[in-house]
Amino acid sequence: MAITSANQLELLQIADAVAREKMIDPGLVIEAMEESLARAAKSRYGSEMDIRVSIDRKSGHATFTRVRTVVEDDAEELENEKAYLTVEQAKQYKADPAVGDELVDEVPPVEMGRIAAQSAKQVILQKVREAERERQYEEFKDRAGTIINGTVRREEYGNIIIDIGAGEAVLRRNEKIGREAYRPGDRIRVYIKDVRREPRGPQIFLSRTAPEFMEELFKMEVPEIYDGVVEIKACARDPGSRAKIAVISYDSGTDPVGACVGMRGSRVQAVVNELQGEKIDIIPWNEDLPTFLVNALQPAEVSKVVLDDDEEKIEVVVPEEQLSLAIGRRGQNVRLASQLTGLDIDILTEEEESKRRQAEFEARTKLFQETLDVDEFFAQLLVSEGFTNLEEVAYVEIDELTVIDGVDEETASELQARARDHIEEQNRLAMERAREAGLEDDLAAFEGLTPQMLEVLAKDGVTDIAEFARCADWELAGGWTTIDDQRVKEEGLLEQFDLSLEEARDLVMTARVMVGMITPEEALGQGEDDEAEGEDAPQTEEAGA
Repeated sequence: MAITSANQLELLQIADAVAREKMIDPGLVIEAMEESLARAAKSRYGSEMDIRVSIDRKSGHATFTRVRTVVEDDAEELENEKAYLTVEQAKQYKADPAVGDELVDEVPPVEMGRIAAQSAKQVILQKVREAERERQYEEFKDRAGTIINGTVRREEYGNIIIDIGAGEAVLRRNEKIGREAYRPGDRIRVYIKDVRREPRGPQIFLSRTAPEFMEELFKMEVPEIYDGVVEIKACARDPGSRAKIAVISYDSGTDPVGACVGMRGSRVQAVVNELQGEKIDIIPWNEDLPTFLVNALQPAEVSKVVLDDDEEKIEVVVPEEQLSLAIGRRGQNVRLASQLTGLDIDILTEEEESKRRQAEFEARTKLFQETLDVDEFFAQLLVSEGFTNLEEVAYVEIDELTVIDGVDEETASELQARARDHIEEQNRLAMERAREAGLEDDLAAFEGLTPQMLEVLAKDGVTDIAEFARCADWELAGGWTTIDDQRVKEEGLLEQFDLSLEEARDLVMTARVMVGMITPEEALGQGEDDEAEGEDAPQTEEAGA
């Protein structure tokens, strides 16, 4: 088939029709046609020739040209004499040619045989497909994090393929609400979780289980959230079963919970219906974590909350009859409350808490009796005043001891002397055992490690500063790792001494500088790299695992 005047306009008509159908720029279709015609011409005139085709955007006339480029006399390209020529050779066609000039002359249009026509069709289809994919990516890349309506197209291995108008997106099996079932043609509302470029084209991943999906639904149903008067501060879901959201109002005249519930529950009910009956607890946000947690554990009543900021844990004490309600079916209530607050939650009954406190009281009393050589009553006085270990007795201001009934300055000084003597003796024994295990002087003199720590390290084979420098921070401080979707505790060598991840990292970096592994200037940067690598390493509780 030759490109004659009879079918020149057809090129433009075809390009326009394809562009309208695929919703892409007609110019991209014409460029694909130009490339396909150029390939067909090369098969006719020779693949080593640089044949180019230009289609006039108004008339549809296709112009075939041969291009030859002027290069240096010793250029490797001269091996292809049909596409390149020297300056001397170019003088036959152009006055005063220079390197880089292009000589263009028109060649006759080609007759397109069946094979050439099929090849041209494939080129056009490929280019159109690439343009369509790019348009789809550009359209949706900024829509991640929003809700979209679509139509179920089909199901593949449990994943739902959804028609979203400008293409297809996938709702993975684990992103569906458990008991939902869809048939081709069903309308569906989904959350755009991610849009990514992949080798097979842009992929749009959808979700109905993401907490953000619920947040966006509330934003659609509650004008106060859309306007920014009410904000959803946190959201936790057990998809299809139960969810908790924490809301706060920036207008003293607006009740955040009431705004989300709506008149007679109309607003929250609309969200519940969309989520297949998922029960939603709406609770007020509070900057005070214990207060916020009491709200989060509703409908259970809480007797007492003890927050441990260092461990990012929180202990909740509830009456015996409230225990099952606080925990919830299969631990659902406490799990959602934990997700909402970002803290590990331990729930105890009042009786369990009382027994544990009593056990701690007795253990500390016995410690003071044995180490300070005091009677049980006096040891109990120390524990009642809040002293938990010998270090606190040995190194507090003496005034903190004299406030105890019956303790004067002389008695307080004697208590501190006994406590210090005991600590020093324990340190001496620990150092002796560490030496026996092979501890070397450079590590023994390293600042920041106690004799007890040195003993543990030496017994584990870490006997010098070089070995210590090769330790990872999480190996010292401990952490959690995930094996087969189960969290498994990794014990740290020095975890028993309440060494935090940050403290362990500082010690390791200092040791690396001392042995010359890194420079002081590199220490900060390497510490940041270790934090990034920590995504694959066990995570500590302090890091929010």
